[in-house]
Amino acid sequence: MTKLSPEIATDSFLTPELEPVRLRTLVLLRWFAISGQLAAVMAARVMGIQFPIAPVSALIAAAAIMNLWQMLKPQHRMSASQTTWQLTFDLVQISALMALTGGLSNPFALLVLAPVMVAATALNNRRTIALGLATIILISLASILAMPLHDAAGNELRMAPVLTLGHWVALVIGVVFFASYARRVSAEINATSTALFATQMALLREQRLQHLGGVVAAAAHEMGTPLATIKLIAGELSDELGDRSDLHTDMVALRESVDRCAQILRSMGRAGKEDLHLRSAPIRAVLEDAANPHANRGPVVEIRGFGPEIRRDPGIIHALRNLIQNAVDFARTRVVIEVRSGDDQITVTIRDDGPGYSPAMLARIGDPFVTSRRTGQQRNGYDGMGLGLFIAKTLLERSGAALTFANGGPGAVVTVRWQMDRIGADSRIPLGENPSFDP
Repeated sequence: MTKLSPEIATDSFLTPELEPVRLRTLVLLRWFAISGQLAAVMAARVMGIQFPIAPVSALIAAAAIMNLWQMLKPQHRMSASQTTWQLTFDLVQISALMALTGGLSNPFALLVLAPVMVAATALNNRRTIALGLATIILISLASILAMPLHDAAGNELRMAPVLTLGHWVALVIGVVFFASYARRVSAEINATSTALFATQMALLREQRLQHLGGVVAAAAHEMGTPLATIKLIAGELSDELGDRSDLHTDMVALRESVDRCAQILRSMGRAGKEDLHLRSAPIRAVLEDAANPHANRGPVVEIRGFGPEIRRDPGIIHALRNLIQNAVDFARTRVVIEVRSGDDQITVTIRDDGPGYSPAMLARIGDPFVTSRRTGQQRNGYDGMGLGLFIAKTLLERSGAALTFANGGPGAVVTVRWQMDRIGADSRIPLGENPSFDP
């Protein structure tokens, strides 16, 4: 949907990717399964239900031995392959138990869905599909090769064929539905968490830049005195060494270098003081600051209207810059930023004359990793990760703003609205102490 800001675009590790679970988690889940299997076996024996107890006990013991062996290993996050094999073991063990205890007539047969559910939340699509197909195959084999259960009187407990087929279909549907559902929810949670991390990185960068401006201003101020001393001494030495042309030339070059350093420090000091001291500024000045990096990218960026002073917050500036960048990316000739203010509300509207948002995407604008409007004239073939609007929306909502996205005018229209008490600032508030710089 929007081009990723430069500081985020370079971080390829932000791409959403589900991670395998820890070994400790799988061991804990297996202990729960073993406990349930033992409880079911004991309850069946109390009820007089007959089944091959020795093979069933051997399968439960095998799961317990596997768990004890895994507990001896150091705790670590397993690879995808290791996780797949662990879940495959559980799937085979549960399917074998199901085959020995009545097959699909066993009321606990639905537990065969557990491994594929875990795979859907922890593994990639290819491994999840493979485990899902293996689950369907093993369910089918367990139903075909099932050993029937018998009651205390020796009567065989068997379901009607139509019910058996219904249970098989229900389990197959369960494999597909629950795995797909778990996969979708897990992927959305992972994507949102990753995008929020990217938002925090973007805000942290803006805050560091603001703090760096204060350090630069202090450094420029503190270094002014030693530079003036160097210049004075260099001038006196230049006058005294007038008869030594080589040394006189060196002293003149030294004075010129000192002058150059002074000019650089004055420029840095002015920029630093702007970042350090402007805790508040008119909203138009904040918008100009946000739009400045995109002023010469092609489309004309026009700011209309004036408004009161607001908090000059790095997060707000970064978010507005992302919105303006998105408008410039897709504008044909012009981007218009309009400010309207009243007694209790400030509204900023950003319009472009580009293609606008597709109707299908309007409801998803602001979600992480959603990309659209890829035909922007200023993009030069670049396809972002869809985090720009998510970052902007998150930062602005954190400041108390309400955002709306729409089409009209003729391209996209973004409206940002604050209540005055959430963003307004009093310029008469003292600035506080300047940071010190220890030479």
